[in-house]
Amino acid sequence: MAGRPGRTGGPGGAGGPGRPRNPDVFSARTHLAVHRVLPVALGLVYGFWAAANRRDGGPITGWNVLFGFVSALAFMVLMMGVQAVAPRLKRELHAVVWGAFAGIAFGFLYSQTGASVLRSAGNSLMVAGAVTATLFYHYYTHEDAAGRRVS
Repeated sequence: MAGRPGRTGGPGGAGGPGRPRNPDVFSARTHLAVHRVLPVALGLVYGFWAAANRRDGGPITGWNVLFGFVSALAFMVLMMGVQAVAPRLKRELHAVVWGAFAGIAFGFLYSQTGASVLRSAGNSLMVAGAVTATLFYHYYTHEDAAGRRVS
């Protein structure tokens, strides 16, 4: 495997000297399409989930559908904003921004179930902390100090 071109790091490789690189299976066009479609798809799921939590098994009303679409739109806009801003930040802030986004998104969904504000805030802080810690570890092990990917 070490003899195959593009599989090990070195002067031109991103994996560092003697370190295997992860192959990029998808083209740049596919990555761009996913980067644009993912917020829309996740936003629609989020909006449906928020509307379902709010109606609590009752009938679907026009206001409930409107609430779902507004929630979806807000989620999409915020996710696209985080996608645009977070990669430019240092790895610590990068992880904190995604953690805050995940915690706020979870907290809003949880608050729609009728739970207390303290319970919603506490659970969303736990989610935000877990996401931040996980992403910090990921960025710390996959980037150098300047924020460039190493694998």
